[in-house]
Amino acid sequence: MAEASLPIRMLHDRMLLDPGEEAGERKSSAGIVIPATASMGKRLVWGKVVAAGPHVRQANLGDTVLYDPEELAEVELEGSAYVLLRERDVHAISEPPEQSRSGMYL
Repeated sequence: MAEASLPIRMLHDRMLLDPGEEAGERKSSAGIVIPATASMGKRLVWGKVVAAGPHVRQANLGDTVLYDPEELAEVELEGSAYVLLRERDVHAISEPPEQSRSGMYL
């Protein structure tokens, strides 16, 4: 898989992720603001694949994947922070939303 214009070439089953903005405050589905310091159980986060090694089989560039932020290595490239991990450390890959086929409801 080719890297998206980054000055790096990934090896083996390694992936480089853009972690997005998961850290910090977040909102619950009811609209309640949850501060970053709130104690919760183990929380997995989503990141976007921006580079992948030649032995990555399941994830593609641009996929959004679920991973554990405690089991990662961080790297800074061209002023941006990225997450480096192995494919086996990915818990899930987000599926694109389904497009309605007919628009008719039964």
